Amino acid sequence: MKRIGILTGGGDAPGLNAVIRAAVKTAIRDHGCEVLGIRDGYDGFLEEDGILSLGAEEVRGILPRGGTILGTANRGNPFARKVVRDGQEVTIDVSDEIVEGIKRQRLDALLVLGGDGTLHIAHELAEKGVPVIGVPKTIDNDIGGTEITFGFDTALNIATEALDRLHTTAESHHRVLVVELMGRDAGFIALNAGVSGGADVILIPEIPFKYESIVAKVMERAAKGREFSLIAVSEGAKSQGGQQVFSRKGDEVFVPRLGGIGSMVAEYVEKKGYESRLTVLGHVQRGGTPTAFDRWLATRYGSAAVRLAARGGFDRMVSLQCGHITDVLLEEALSSPKRVRPDDDSVITARSLGISFGDE
Repeated sequence: MKRIGILTGGGDAPGLNAVIRAAVKTAIRDHGCEVLGIRDGYDGFLEEDGILSLGAEEVRGILPRGGTILGTANRGNPFARKVVRDGQEVTIDVSDEIVEGIKRQRLDALLVLGGDGTLHIAHELAEKGVPVIGVPKTIDNDIGGTEITFGFDTALNIATEALDRLHTTAESHHRVLVVELMGRDAGFIALNAGVSGGADVILIPEIPFKYESIVAKVMERAAKGREFSLIAVSEGAKSQGGQQVFSRKGDEVFVPRLGGIGSMVAEYVEKKGYESRLTVLGHVQRGGTPTAFDRWLATRYGSAAVRLAARGGFDRMVSLQCGHITDVLLEEALSSPKRVRPDDDSVITARSLGISFGDE
């Protein structure tokens, strides 16, 4: 193994730079390997200045930094790229150009740091002969084959702190405060932050809710003299018999953008006579300094990815299982996205504490 590439795709997440740093250091120290950084996801292979050399100096001091020094793109699918031809916007497949770009760079391995979408692309490129290694990244923690993805712990801590802060203002003003959190189709952020931050109601995609049940919980608390409530809502939550709420529709290139369910919940509660306010935490959950856990996990993943590449374990993804770093087939990891199980002990624990999921 003489030359490897690293790219980051999809949404940014705390810990990306820690992976890059660990991979570069391991590749140089243990394998005498040259490392190239690919700018802005897969797009870097198509751009004139899309490749840069990564050495010890380039990764010095980036361990605590959020974001990614390589840049990223969550609309960079080479199998469905939008371009303008003859004045018309069309979608084309440039995957063969990406494969040629990888060959031109003489890469013995390509480390792909990404979530579900980016890793699906990596697997498709592997089927075209690209020597790909996947590294699971997402604040949503929804990738199968691993117990946890880096970025999740930081997002969870930020969401919990927000709930802590909103708890005091909700109590002071005798209001119902609704907090909309990220997570897409998985409720891990809302569930874990909701329990950790003392939410009274937690709404997640895996457990459809009834608006009346939310109000019933607020009324129950008011009857006991608790004139405020805190509601944690996952952006992908939906009512029973209803649909997820989107702020932007998707197409073959753009992923649908979830958002708006928190506003609907707050408006419903307000109409029932309880003053409500909405906070949408949004991209705050993805930015800033990664927690110690995310730095630690990302570092282990980065180093393990290089070792896996050196063994020729392509079309696989590094993962954490039972506290140990191992690896699984990309296809296996992607075949079963991870979701909150309604019968999971964390849900049972929350119910035992009196937290409502709006379904009863």
